Amino acid sequence: MCDLCANGLSRRTFISAAAVSALSPSLLRALALGSAERPWLELAMEAWRWVEAARIDTPDGATWPADPTDPESVGYTLYTHSPGVIPFALELHYATGDERYLNAAVQGATHLAARVDEVQDAGLYTGLAGSDAIESNDIISGTAGTGLALLHLGRALRYDNALETAEGAGRRLLQRAVETPTGLRWDMWPGYAREMPNFSHGTAGIAYFLATLHRATGERAFLDAGLAGARYLTSQATLDNTGYRIFHSRPGGEDLYYLSWCHGPVGTNRLFHQLGEITGDPEWHDWVARGARGVMDTGIPETRTPGFWDNISQCCGTAGAAEHFLTLHRTTGNAGYKAFVDRLNTDLVQRASTAGTPAGAGRKWTQAEHRVQPELLVAQTGHMQGAAGVGKYFLHMDAMEERGEGPRVVFPDDPW
Repeated sequence: MCDLCANGLSRRTFISAAAVSALSPSLLRALALGSAERPWLELAMEAWRWVEAARIDTPDGATWPADPTDPESVGYTLYTHSPGVIPFALELHYATGDERYLNAAVQGATHLAARVDEVQDAGLYTGLAGSDAIESNDIISGTAGTGLALLHLGRALRYDNALETAEGAGRRLLQRAVETPTGLRWDMWPGYAREMPNFSHGTAGIAYFLATLHRATGERAFLDAGLAGARYLTSQATLDNTGYRIFHSRPGGEDLYYLSWCHGPVGTNRLFHQLGEITGDPEWHDWVARGARGVMDTGIPETRTPGFWDNISQCCGTAGAAEHFLTLHRTTGNAGYKAFVDRLNTDLVQRASTAGTPAGAGRKWTQAEHRVQPELLVAQTGHMQGAAGVGKYFLHMDAMEERGEGPRVVFPDDPW
């Protein structure tokens, strides 16, 4: 998502390997939170206090600007804006039982409902999922993400036409598939000049939707297309020892490897896990493990790579990687994944800041959202880029440590 037209590389290193490796998890907690009984919950609440300090009350409810220093940055995408704050508030309510968080979620939803006619685009992360006129194929803004949202709405709200409409989206994607010698691939939209094969804009996300659609309908054509997409991706993977990574884009990004949700194994592993669950074929779960190894072998977070820059977000950075490895630890019990989570947590806590915020206003995370604009540093409130996504991750840490549980608010593109 971060740089659809990116050229060139940037590299910023903020933490030395020696400093990070010296911090044990217990020392990390002591530095961050003193003697808090539930340190991850406390961190999440500090993230919330910073987000909530930017709240704008409206006649219809409440909203939150993406950038608190810019009141005009109010918007309606799950990716960047106030819709991503609402799930964070809901998870805080689940974790604490405090009605204030539930009230904030209700007020945010009420404001969105009053503004729904202002949302022009379709898509799961950047629009009003469910529109019929969708040119993009992808998860973030197009047919695949909209189809996932429809499947979710059909289950959650018993929306009668949702499954039929999702099937129509799937058939459109079958028609738009590009045949290759090793399987099927999809571009972000027909005729788009660059191929981005991973989850957010390409084959991995689209094949994930088609596999999920098969799970809902039983129609073999959707599963066959999902499998063909996965086979294409494995044919494009760069294998290093026991891990894999898949290039960011071509032309121009064949040697660039992102690591997190948008263009890296953290996102693409969702397809492989889903296929493993559907088919029972252990090969696909093996690919999940290879993707995890491919990320761990890079040396992040102590070492910043060209595809893992000064970004803490769920989309492109540390929180997204930590979320994935926490999930893998919870579902497999692998201690190596937990050790990696501890290192990622160290990075997230060290990058938190209270600089420039009023006393008691919590913690924020300042980052470079765009790889090709490393000088553009902003502290954001949203889910995929900002404190809501970081805070929500800390709530998942709290749920795992306190109750051995996973997330309570699960997005449609999460197969776990």
